[in-house]
Amino acid sequence: MKICVLPGDGIGPEIIAEAVRVLRALDLHCELEEALLGGCAVDAAGEPYPAATRSIAEQADAVLLGAVGGPQWDTLPRAQRPERGLLAIRQQLGLFANLRPAILYPELANASSLKPEVVSGLDILIVRELTGDIYFGQPRGIETRMVDGRQERYGFNTMHYSEGEIRRILRVAFAAARKRGRRLCSVDKMNVLETTQLWRDVASEMAAEYPDVELSHMLVDNAAMQLVRSPKQFDVLVTGNLFGDILSDEAAMLTGSIGMLPSASLDAHNKGLYEPCHGSAPDIAGQDVANPLATILSAAMMLRYTFSNEEAAARIEQAVRQVLAQGYRTADIYEPGMHKVGTRGMGDAVLAAL
Repeated sequence: MKICVLPGDGIGPEIIAEAVRVLRALDLHCELEEALLGGCAVDAAGEPYPAATRSIAEQADAVLLGAVGGPQWDTLPRAQRPERGLLAIRQQLGLFANLRPAILYPELANASSLKPEVVSGLDILIVRELTGDIYFGQPRGIETRMVDGRQERYGFNTMHYSEGEIRRILRVAFAAARKRGRRLCSVDKMNVLETTQLWRDVASEMAAEYPDVELSHMLVDNAAMQLVRSPKQFDVLVTGNLFGDILSDEAAMLTGSIGMLPSASLDAHNKGLYEPCHGSAPDIAGQDVANPLATILSAAMMLRYTFSNEEAAARIEQAVRQVLAQGYRTADIYEPGMHKVGTRGMGDAVLAAL
């Protein structure tokens, strides 16, 4: 198994180190090769996704990523900002399907910002289209235009989806629903956006191919409300790039901390980029306080989806459940009476459980 490891910026190197320790402990005979992506790549090579990293990522079977970005790069030209590297690797590798599970472990019911009875037992999956929509649409930019008789700066982006792009991500979502509760909610804004009217039309047409899956539709503003009102009504949600970005981060807080949420971004052949849902958290970088569990669980997703090693994936997930049951907590999920540990300490606990 060839794995490209991209520690990235901020807390990225710390949390990646713990996930790598877990992978090595499983003795999976994997080849790990580190490379630069994000701000660290800008500093070293002048661009967020250097050619050397492109080559390593392309030749690997999977990519394990920490996090990218930080305030020190926010004033750079947009093409040099760390986040552009993340968009570039997704596009280069054709990673169109983003899977974000939001699972509330029973031990963390009190860590959620919602009442335990609202979120207890939560287990939902958000499927987000990742290489289209307004994030990649052209034309885009900022320019000076004449507006109401005077010159002003004018910003513009373009939202678009082809029928093929929509069908491709819906197939992933329908297939995922078949393996879960057989309920799929497609999220759009068809009452305002023609792009998502097409999305709803295509979803409705495809429902006939999956008679064993119950398809429903929901406007994105209502979906945002329902996620905090009654999240357990959902099984699998599928939506476009922009809406999926926002809703998946909202869902993260249902679980108590975004530090608990892994993700997978897959191509048509299950090659994937695996990363925690959280950012680089530069304010706590280097302090040994970041939660590595989302990254460790991302490694488990990698073993399941790209390498079809369900046994190893389940071992990691069981170890995480055991550690939480034993009361180990990093600062983001800590509550009085628990055993507070740092990044390395949580990694040690997971390794001991393994």
